[in-house]
Amino acid sequence: MTAGESSGSVVRRILLGSQLRRLRESRGITREAAGYSIRASESKISRMELGRVSFKARDVEDLLTLYGVADEAERGSLLGLAKEANVAGWWHSYGDVLPGWFQTYVGLEGAASLIRIYEVQFVHGLLQTESYAHAVVTRGMPGASRAEIDRRVALRLERQKALVSERAPRFHAVLDEAALRRPYGDRAVMQGQLRHLIEVSEQPNITLQIMPFTFGGHAGESGAFTMLRFPESDLSDVVYLEQLTSALYLDKREEVAMYERVMERLHQDSPDPAESRDLLRGLLQLM
Repeated sequence: MTAGESSGSVVRRILLGSQLRRLRESRGITREAAGYSIRASESKISRMELGRVSFKARDVEDLLTLYGVADEAERGSLLGLAKEANVAGWWHSYGDVLPGWFQTYVGLEGAASLIRIYEVQFVHGLLQTESYAHAVVTRGMPGASRAEIDRRVALRLERQKALVSERAPRFHAVLDEAALRRPYGDRAVMQGQLRHLIEVSEQPNITLQIMPFTFGGHAGESGAFTMLRFPESDLSDVVYLEQLTSALYLDKREEVAMYERVMERLHQDSPDPAESRDLLRGLLQLM
């Protein structure tokens, strides 16, 4: 199975969930009523509509009947989507170290055509060197075994392959200067990480900007966030907000629009990529 196929299954799951939600809302049916029709809870309907669980063909058939979808072609299309959505992704082999709430993100990340991030605590995972990633994971999980740390680092490196694949997404990152000055690992690790950032920022699909301390307060005051856009025109952008034990996936138009404005301001207020590389070189000389 290719990475594209497994990532696509997540997109199909979310796409099917959003279509089921639109059908339910257009008929004025509550989640509670929908859950009753498939012998499930209201919360399961919510998880299905958010694309966070797999779909049983029988459940989808019953919901389509409840929603008055009688056209065989439309039913067949949605049932086919349900079947494709249940294909397991490559990341499931890392299930021993990958929280369930993060599995959805890994799939969405792999399927995105545009990834935009703002990071303040440390260098974003897709831009980390192996040594830096090891230091970050070790610091964040002081009680973890060496084997578990190595598995988590391996997962992070596997995710990075998408940036150099034939279907590589556009990746636009804004890193706060704090993320570059906060040491993870020793001096050699930090020097290697800064050199890596300078190097990858030259890739045609990667845009890297640094928000310097000298700018003062800026639009990213609410903290780190990620925005994902997909090639499927009927799938809305998703804002990903990571928490300590869970994550939020926002796709409502008004919420996404607010983060879009913040991201645009960060892009406008940060030095351009060439100036940002100069900032990185200056930080490297200070290490």
